[in-house]
Amino acid sequence: MSKKPAAIPNDLKPWIEAKKRHRLSQAHIQMARELGMNPRKFGKIDNHRQEPWKAPLPIFIETIYFKRFGKTKPDKIMSFVEMAAARAAKKAARKLAKQARKAAPADDVAASPAEHPAPLPPAHRQEAEEPVAPIRS
Repeated sequence: MSKKPAAIPNDLKPWIEAKKRHRLSQAHIQMARELGMNPRKFGKIDNHRQEPWKAPLPIFIETIYFKRFGKTKPDKIMSFVEMAAARAAKKAARKLAKQARKAAPADDVAASPAEHPAPLPPAHRQEAEEPVAPIRS
């Protein structure tokens, strides 16, 4: 039996729709996501046929990505399924780490109280000084 593929999170669904609607590659989608672009606003940016001074959306994304990051494409291009799987793996790892942290302090306190000594008083604490009378004019 094979494992069930990771479900696509709801926040990636607008990106899938934008990819289909604007005929973008996965690399362009990933670049736009790294740039922090909003997939719902791509229609405003992509109307290069009506406004000929605008670059087509893929070229526009590539240009901005190069200006920001200094490279033409991301190092590793991941599909939506890979992104969802990576998120699920990261979430599972964080959950395991949290459970380990919760279990570890209970073992540490019972096993070795010497690791957490009581705080020492300050070494150079000055005793209360004599009060100084205020100067009146």
